[in-house]
Amino acid sequence: MLCHAERRHLMLQKAFYIFVRIAILFLLGLNVRRKEQLPVKGPAIIVANHNSHLDTMVLMALMPLTKLKDIKPVAAADYFFSSPIKAWLSEHVLGIIAVERGGKDRSRDPLQGCYDALGDGKVLILFPEGSRGEPEQMTDLKKGVSYLAERFPQAPVVPVFTHGLGKALPRGSFLLVPFFCDIFIGEPITWEGNRIQFMNTLRDRFAALSTEKTFAPWE
Repeated sequence: MLCHAERRHLMLQKAFYIFVRIAILFLLGLNVRRKEQLPVKGPAIIVANHNSHLDTMVLMALMPLTKLKDIKPVAAADYFFSSPIKAWLSEHVLGIIAVERGGKDRSRDPLQGCYDALGDGKVLILFPEGSRGEPEQMTDLKKGVSYLAERFPQAPVVPVFTHGLGKALPRGSFLLVPFFCDIFIGEPITWEGNRIQFMNTLRDRFAALSTEKTFAPWE
């Protein structure tokens, strides 16, 4: 059962994502393909390309409000927890699990927070490129997701490719630009015992999703 502080934070989170949904509805054209493949029960992992701060918010806004407490974005501690205000918003509104990039503390696995969340039956949202790149241009994938899949082989890993979010909120911008966006959700993959094979399969799924025809509103 949730304590008073947890209930307050959940209410704040729901209010924030209701606002995000309204903003998306009125400012962006959004086409979501195969939304039913997004997992809302864990343990499960959603992996997506990363071009904009909108990526996390839009994916979270696609989730049922009743499931928000079980959906956990994963993000870099050095950015989202770099100040007290950012840290509070990241933890209590966005529900972010912080990962230390290049941390010097070798005694703690940087993915431990992710392991704990998956063990509690949460759904993770993470971006295996590691940082935001150019719109629709994927960089090489980091292997961290394969360690999560190895630890939780029963957890589906669902690839998601987004078109347009990097143009709707470009890197370094704080102003939302009306732009039609597509979200393509792929078939889940699971761990089968080989890290190289897992990462190659994930790259292939992303490559296939990236070539799907985007939707034009005038068609």
